[in-house]
Amino acid sequence: MVEDVVKSLGYLCLGSRFRRIGERLQADTQQVIEELGVSIQAAQYPFLGAIDRLGPLTIGELAQAVGITQPGATRTAAQLMELGFLDMQSSAEDQRRRVVSLTAKGQELVDYSRQKVWPRIAAAVADLCRDLDGPLLEQLAAIEDGLAEAPLTRRAGAVQEKTP
Repeated sequence: MVEDVVKSLGYLCLGSRFRRIGERLQADTQQVIEELGVSIQAAQYPFLGAIDRLGPLTIGELAQAVGITQPGATRTAAQLMELGFLDMQSSAEDQRRRVVSLTAKGQELVDYSRQKVWPRIAAAVADLCRDLDGPLLEQLAAIEDGLAEAPLTRRAGAVQEKTP
């Protein structure tokens, strides 16, 4: 068997490991979604969840809520509009701003997902993490917060300056 170099390089490849884990989780989540008869991509669910939780949002707010770029949010919102799950209208306060909201079909999908899909996925991930040592979600949050405070480029420079 070939050595898992990404794993053996530790912190040097932590981003690659997170991406690999994320891709695997999304692929597995997609299988669960399809088994339950839902016709969207796993990566689109956070958009529906954000609008359901926060109410109608501009594309910029939606991008911020799910933590991606505005062009990425625009693309995903457009896909969900094509599928009939989202609608976009001009803001009542400012006609230049466009607000994205759930359609009746989108709300039905969210309601179904909240009952059948999301609990199943959350339980599966919780089961996966059950035997892990330490508060994984807190550790991930700390890593995300740390990256927001100081990106790796700045940290790498600071560490290099401290090393004799």
